[in-house]
Amino acid sequence: MGEAPIVAVLVDFAGHLRRAGIAVGSGEVLTYCQAMATLDPTDLVDLYWAGRSIVVTRREQIPVYDRVFRAFFLNEADDRATPVRTLVRALATTASVLQIPAVDPGPANPEEHQARMGLMASTVDILRDKSFAACTPEELAALRRIMATMRLAPPRRRTRRLRPAARGRTPDPRRTVREMMRRHGELHALRWRARRHRPRRLVLILDVSGSMADYSRALLQFAHSATRATDRVEAFCFGTRLTRVTPALRRRNVDDAMARAAKAVVDWEGGTRIGDCLTAFVRDWGRRGLGRGAIVVICSDGLDRGDPDVLATAVERLSRLCHRIVWVNPHAQPAGRSGRGAGPGYRATTLGMMVVEPYVDLLVAGQDLRGLEELAVRLAELT
Repeated sequence: MGEAPIVAVLVDFAGHLRRAGIAVGSGEVLTYCQAMATLDPTDLVDLYWAGRSIVVTRREQIPVYDRVFRAFFLNEADDRATPVRTLVRALATTASVLQIPAVDPGPANPEEHQARMGLMASTVDILRDKSFAACTPEELAALRRIMATMRLAPPRRRTRRLRPAARGRTPDPRRTVREMMRRHGELHALRWRARRHRPRRLVLILDVSGSMADYSRALLQFAHSATRATDRVEAFCFGTRLTRVTPALRRRNVDDAMARAAKAVVDWEGGTRIGDCLTAFVRDWGRRGLGRGAIVVICSDGLDRGDPDVLATAVERLSRLCHRIVWVNPHAQPAGRSGRGAGPGYRATTLGMMVVEPYVDLLVAGQDLRGLEELAVRLAELT
């Protein structure tokens, strides 16, 4: 069978789907033809699943697609058969046997449906509290899908500019006088002004060394969600050197963004030199304005192979340059919503954490999804 006849068949099939109520555009038809060019057009299984995966976009369209497919290719309740369609049916009859799966109508018993939904919710709660290092690949995939739906509220700062407000401490003489003129000189109520709020710059510096291998991808996806929330986010990765990955994370597709970021970082899962990398950030980026007044989030376990004096000097300079330093340590205990520190009784166990602890404004845990959600809440509360 040549290429033109099967294309005509698929275009005719798309027309039947369109008349049945499924919106099928020329792009879907072209994709369907390209898919069948690499598959077997005489195999009903390939025809069915290729079309269903491309054309069907909602669950309620599946029964309509199945009915049209049966009528078109299996000659059920349809007597209009062209020679090409007859040949496809004849070849498909001898080539394969198609078993169209029935659409799941859902459990007949509402209690069973409620039990299933409760089981799903409890599974999500368990995954939220399960460390990334202890998750299976399937659980990590489920967590990545949950993280893709996270909506982060960026931290905000008060500016010197004023805006009209319903109440406040600063009167607005101009608006007050205008209101008096409208009322022929009668003072009805005072008008007020308040400070404007703008998003504060957020800088994420992520440790992708070998000791952070179990948490690197989750933290990088958190950075991707942050870049999708506001354009005042900068992301860096470091191991033995500092790499800016903000352009790579600007991609809409999270998998594409992760792949581009991993390709840009040449020292992924290598050694760790926190002090040298923070010094490079302050020298090359922070003093240029990127770190001034920003909230800097450093995600690392504190395992450093460099000189502790270099690390102390770098963090001290960074603390004088930025607004707040937030340290995310996956080995810290989960913290409550109030107070400074990672949790009651937390004590730094690595030399790097002992060095940076005096300069850190907020220390949070980031070993699981709930820790990252807590981080997002704490960042939104910082002013």
